[in-house]
Amino acid sequence: MSTEKKALPFYLTFTAGAIAGISEILTFYPLDVVKTRMQLETGKTSLGLVGSFQSIIKQEGFGRLYRGLVPPLLLEAPKRATKFAANDFWGKTFKQLTGEKEMTQRLSIVTGCSAGATESFVVVPFELVKIKLQDKASTFAGPLDVVRQIIRNDGVLGLYSGMESTFWRHLWWNGGYFGSIFQIRELLPKAESPQGQLLNNFISGSIGGFVGTVINTPFSQVVKSRIQGTAKVPGVVPKYNWTYPALATIFREEGPAALYKGFVPKVLRLAPGGGVLLLVVEFTLGVFRKALGPPYL
Repeated sequence: MSTEKKALPFYLTFTAGAIAGISEILTFYPLDVVKTRMQLETGKTSLGLVGSFQSIIKQEGFGRLYRGLVPPLLLEAPKRATKFAANDFWGKTFKQLTGEKEMTQRLSIVTGCSAGATESFVVVPFELVKIKLQDKASTFAGPLDVVRQIIRNDGVLGLYSGMESTFWRHLWWNGGYFGSIFQIRELLPKAESPQGQLLNNFISGSIGGFVGTVINTPFSQVVKSRIQGTAKVPGVVPKYNWTYPALATIFREEGPAALYKGFVPKVLRLAPGGGVLLLVVEFTLGVFRKALGPPYL
């Protein structure tokens, strides 16, 4: 958003983020289920993307591809609102601290990482519930059953299992996402029409989603799924507990390729998903600006 425009009220930014997030997740959620299944596999063999889809549909039915959808749907409004509001807040803060009048490539990366770190505190409980429901071995009746059992067994703080790995996941992804969006927008030809602007947003958001996925997958995504998907046994130290030691364990026992388990379905979702997200956000904000008129235009 241009710094010359008056900032829209928070509730409109919140609404735009919610609409974009829900649109993205309804479109790409089955790929997220397959990605999680692939990442929870602990052996050196994998069914692959197509094989995992076929196995889930054949053995569990098509509806299983949308198992665990409720938590991320409930999460999308606060998650996307937090992402974009935090990115805007940190962008203004860092520009003031550095004396920069305009956003730069360096600041866009730092701002994105800070927004991701902020966002991670919101998403952990919802991500934990989603992964518990997506696991093939899941016996939970639904989201509320997951929450009840976690609180009963581990207390309220149990809902924040995997906080550290989630923190790194969102920090790296958002840094790559917003940093790439800034650079790609600078490189793309200036849009001469609303349709051209939408196309530019989709292209820059898609590339940002791809870059963010490449950066964050080996650092946290696989580890995060392992940490949150493993049942805790009293008196036993979990095999996967902290992000970077867990990365070393997976690398040593399963090889470097294991760090990119689930990468294909993840990038197939988050690359175009990042494009859809940015496109819908900017389109919705544009509608709000036109409705409000100057000085928001």
